[in-house]
Amino acid sequence: MANQPTILLVYTGGTIGMIKDYKTNALKAFDFSQIVDKIPELQQLNCKIETVSFEEPIDSSNMNTKYYIKIAEIIEENYQKFDGFVILTGSDTMSYTSSAISFLFENLQKPVIFTGSQLPIGDLRTDAKENLITSIEIASARKDGLPIITEVCLYFEYKLYRANRTTKINAEQFEAFASMNYPPLAESGVHLQFNEHLLKHSKDLQKQLIVRKKLDYNIVILKLFPGITINVVESIAAIPNLKGIILETYGAGNAPTEKKFIKILASAIKRGIRIVNVTQCAGGSVILGHYETSMQLKEIGIVDGKDITTESAIAKMMYLLGENLNTKAFKQYFEQPLRGEID
Repeated sequence: MANQPTILLVYTGGTIGMIKDYKTNALKAFDFSQIVDKIPELQQLNCKIETVSFEEPIDSSNMNTKYYIKIAEIIEENYQKFDGFVILTGSDTMSYTSSAISFLFENLQKPVIFTGSQLPIGDLRTDAKENLITSIEIASARKDGLPIITEVCLYFEYKLYRANRTTKINAEQFEAFASMNYPPLAESGVHLQFNEHLLKHSKDLQKQLIVRKKLDYNIVILKLFPGITINVVESIAAIPNLKGIILETYGAGNAPTEKKFIKILASAIKRGIRIVNVTQCAGGSVILGHYETSMQLKEIGIVDGKDITTESAIAKMMYLLGENLNTKAFKQYFEQPLRGEID
């Protein structure tokens, strides 16, 4: 068919792209240019598939901001040539990577679907084939001549999620990801069902794609725990060139009310360090000032992370710090949804 959607499959690394050498039992990278030979089912999809791979596959643990930009540039360079993109990465850091990519693209009007697997593509019981096939099907899905998905998503084990809402919750089960504060955008069973009322769409189809490549990664996560010492908090706030702190608090955004603790945070904010309050709970939202134990945080100007995930908060902070905003503008933009990452 002449009007078949064209999909670019981008392999960056990760378990999904590995096959086992049965002589040595070692895993080696799979040649994605031969993907149709290995997975002939792809020929049944109503789309044309082309592939590109990182020269050297990157393991999940080695994924960093340099590779975020590389992924973004591959999409940017091919944006006009393809109708959709499927990005294969290691699942351990997939929520971090896909969240970051969601902030790098403004006015996105095509699907960017991240997927991977818990078992290599060559394993007998692999989850790789289903994840890959359905991700490509989602990326090529259209309605009234337009793509159904026009945002950065993550597909894993029969569910499509908004990428910047996800967290990896299990290292062993095929159902490895969850989106605690936002429902799945689609579910794959006998039929592929899109929850269209949940989807994000660009309001102005004439707007050009903007790719934001300035990320500031001089940030840190400070996770509170009972017994954390003032010395630890003070040392973290004093890290040279530190620009931002993701403060993982208890429950709905609560923290110790000890004067020294609050004074350290207040001093950091005065020095220009941005501090965002996110909950360390798996689900739910920060509600600054709801309890007395978060009132002081609100008073000193800590940013309310609302129901954002830690992974997404890191990505959003890197992005906004890269935009060189003043304190007021940073707080304003962080506390409003930019890519559907918070309610």
